[in-house]
Amino acid sequence: MSDQTIAATPTHTGGSSWLQTWTPEDAAFWETTGSRTAWRTLTITTAALIVSFATWFMVSALVVRLPGIGFQLSTTQLFWLAAMPGLAGGTLRIVHSFLTPIYGTRHVVTFGTLLLIVPAVGWGIAVQNNATPFWILILLALSAGFGGGNFSSFMPSTSLFFPKRKQGTALGIQAGIGNLGVSLTQFVTPWIMTFAILGAMGGSQTFTKAGKTKDLWLQNAAYWYAPLLVILAALAWIFLRSVPVRANFREQFDIFGDKHTWFMTGIYIMTFGTFSGLSAAFPLLIKELYGGFPDAPDPLKYAFLGPLVGSVVRMAFGPVADRVGGAVLTTISGVGLVAGAIAVTFFTSPTSMAEFPYFIAVMLGMFFFAGMGNASTFRQMPLCFPPRQAGGVIGWTAAIAAYGPFFFSMTLGWAIGGLGSPNAVFYYVAAFCLAMVGVNWYYYNRKGAEKPC
Repeated sequence: MSDQTIAATPTHTGGSSWLQTWTPEDAAFWETTGSRTAWRTLTITTAALIVSFATWFMVSALVVRLPGIGFQLSTTQLFWLAAMPGLAGGTLRIVHSFLTPIYGTRHVVTFGTLLLIVPAVGWGIAVQNNATPFWILILLALSAGFGGGNFSSFMPSTSLFFPKRKQGTALGIQAGIGNLGVSLTQFVTPWIMTFAILGAMGGSQTFTKAGKTKDLWLQNAAYWYAPLLVILAALAWIFLRSVPVRANFREQFDIFGDKHTWFMTGIYIMTFGTFSGLSAAFPLLIKELYGGFPDAPDPLKYAFLGPLVGSVVRMAFGPVADRVGGAVLTTISGVGLVAGAIAVTFFTSPTSMAEFPYFIAVMLGMFFFAGMGNASTFRQMPLCFPPRQAGGVIGWTAAIAAYGPFFFSMTLGWAIGGLGSPNAVFYYVAAFCLAMVGVNWYYYNRKGAEKPC
């Protein structure tokens, strides 16, 4: 099957769900038919991806409020709760990597979106009773991983709809806007929990901080996603169709025999793993490092800025990567992350709040460079692999990098609780990023590279 024509196989079934032919590299087809269908698909799947990310990171916004409403949870337990969506999201992304060529865009997006109702409603119920057992909270935190899993089927689907010359832009837009879901949940949560919007569906909780009390409706932070999810699932079922690229699980395993699958996996761990990991841990990191001062900051008033910066940069650099190439931007991204990971350690043992602005500035710098790398790597992968394999590689790399929230939350919790400082984690991140810069430069960026992209 050539890059020019993607035609349906004779054995496919699925009625109107499947397009009969798809030739995005054909200029005439793209102008008359392909562009309209591709951008409609991108719009709907991106909207669903925003809410997927928001639901995935919902737990990171909720956990900082749980002790204040009476949940008896240790620092380690709070970091465990923040880590579980990352563990589940990464694992589910491995499965999602293979779903689009089997079930198609329409079915995967529709049912992937509907599944998110489970954590949305479940957390809404759980937070209303501060005697909810920790094991139930763990299960609900794991269910939030449904939102993380969706990325690895939604994004490969998008790569099939666009010609190669536009894939960096399309994937940058989708991933960047989708990543805004992280900022959405961290920005909306502190506001939407401050008033009753659901009537009899839940009473308020008494929140206590520094001897002062106020009423909160923490369930709002979870419940409000449910109607959005129903609407988005309906739109996906009505308006989406599937590109006729078909393959079973076994046929898709051929990507693992290519060394570039593993190189790109490591590089994407450097970029998206850092972005997602810091996004999940940022609120608790602010609370643990700066929460002991009399004028301590509210973590949720600052935590959303990191994912916001990373998401906007990812959108902005998608078109840039299409013009200048992805590999050079990935090298710059990695160098920036190395510098940021080292610099942040100077502000992790503060003696006063005067150091807080510098801590925030360095962290936002890391989000900036992670966002740049997220855009550039998604330009590289479609050039390194043919269309079907590119989709699988995008899904696989995204799956492994989605363990970022688990890694960062667990290791930061261990480092702060056991060593009294998160610096060991940031030193490791710096070393890993430096190694990945070397891999990227040698195989993709230098003159005479094996696969310049």
